[in-house]
Amino acid sequence: MLELQNLSFQVSGEADGQKEIIRNLDLTFEDHTFIAITGPNGGGKSTLARLIMGIEQPTSGKILFNGTDITHMNVTERARLGISFAFQQPVRFKGIKVKDLITLAAGNNLKLSGACDYLSQVGLCARDYINRDVDGSLSGGELKRIEIATIIARNTPLAVFDEPEAGIDLWSFNNLIRVFEEMHRSSQNSLIIISHQERILNIADEIIVIAGGTVQARGQREDILPELLKGTESCRFYQQK
Repeated sequence: MLELQNLSFQVSGEADGQKEIIRNLDLTFEDHTFIAITGPNGGGKSTLARLIMGIEQPTSGKILFNGTDITHMNVTERARLGISFAFQQPVRFKGIKVKDLITLAAGNNLKLSGACDYLSQVGLCARDYINRDVDGSLSGGELKRIEIATIIARNTPLAVFDEPEAGIDLWSFNNLIRVFEEMHRSSQNSLIIISHQERILNIADEIIVIAGGTVQARGQREDILPELLKGTESCRFYQQK
């Protein structure tokens, strides 16, 4: 279980002093759930994901993971405890091959056939990709799917995805939907996905709406999604306080 207790995050502004991005958030994420977090641009969604992973450190408040205070732990320490993170723009690794990245993620002496299986799960032909370098020769959609293959290989209790649909083509996006559905169906792990996409929101168990650094709404998909689909301009959940 992940718990955010009175969490706040501020940055220094050029003209107006401190700018509050996340404001006194209290959230609990139960085990074995698929939660989608949505809301207007600039509302604090991606910052929240980075705080969970330890890429950013909160100004105040606590983060607990399975009862352990991880507030001041770094990314590596949180990863060792069982949290995975997929960036909005996947990292490129010059000189590292796809098979090496997946083997490293699996954390054991993974055989070549095992690495190929993970690539197949995300819709990539292993023969074409297993020996490719994880660099600029790969498209955004290819990198995104390889990154998700590494997260499947890690098989951690919690995986956080920051706008996985960003910068990918329609075919890749359709495949990602199937991957997320299968991840949720076949494992006891938890998923937190930051997204604007209706198709992703439509496969989540719960939806959380964040705007102005605070929670505007939270509930089951069938309760929250219809209101969101009325349009973000008129939706009361998007009215920042």
